[in-house]
Amino acid sequence: MTHTTVLLHEAVDGLNLKQSSIFVDATLNAGGHSELVLSQLDGNVRVIGIDIDADAIARAKARIIPANTTANIAFFQENFRNIDKVLDQAGVAQVDGILFDLGLSSNQIEESGRGFSFKTDEPLLMTMKKDLLPGEFTAFDIVNTWGEDSLADIIYGYGEDRFARRIAKAIVTAREIQPIKTAQELSDIVASAVPKFGFKKINPATKTFQAIRIAVNDELGAIKETLPKAFARLNPGGRMALISFHSLEDRIVKRFFKEKAEAGEGRLITKKPQIPSPQEVAENPRSRSAKLRIIEKL
Repeated sequence: MTHTTVLLHEAVDGLNLKQSSIFVDATLNAGGHSELVLSQLDGNVRVIGIDIDADAIARAKARIIPANTTANIAFFQENFRNIDKVLDQAGVAQVDGILFDLGLSSNQIEESGRGFSFKTDEPLLMTMKKDLLPGEFTAFDIVNTWGEDSLADIIYGYGEDRFARRIAKAIVTAREIQPIKTAQELSDIVASAVPKFGFKKINPATKTFQAIRIAVNDELGAIKETLPKAFARLNPGGRMALISFHSLEDRIVKRFFKEKAEAGEGRLITKKPQIPSPQEVAENPRSRSAKLRIIEKL
């Protein structure tokens, strides 16, 4: 499975990078955005690539380095919430552009072995991080130990699933017989708990898997923590672009950008979020929910 970068040109063009800019790709994934930045500026740019997933960094290196042997790019295996720590390690005080692409890559969904896809017999991990230390928190812990009310709350709160109570009850009932160990098992339990109507476009387990993944990785907390840190490290005239894939993420980004604009600290480059073209959605259905917002620091 090859990952297709969503809103690739829109995001990179919107950053308005120049020769000798310093660019932070805060969610490296397969390196699509960084590769385009390097090619557009003929390598005359410094790139700092961040990803918590060791597999993603390996894919990005394999993609970028052979074609750009002199590329000034450094790779950091770290959570993007620690962008300030990474920049300190890189010896960089201020930067000219920062990009966050908050979506899962196709490789993570299809090949990670961590249970992101509801079509696999993979273990229930759902961690962005590949190399787990003993006792680190995973989807297995949520599904098999959290109380019914807590499960319902996150499935409704993070997945916005109206059948959250029914799904939580089904999970608790199933795990009393035996632990729920794989993504396929969880998917089957969810499917058995909800009505068969109303799921023509998405799998019935989609929202439950989204909710559990968000909880495991504290994704919303990470976004809230990193936005002020990232904005603080922008040079005046520097830009920050964010691609989100569901309303919870987009709401946080929209609110933060609005606050900066109203305080006179930033200028909204995108008054309304940019969305993929009909052609991009046809070619890559996973892009359909993507929204791009860009702000410039004043």
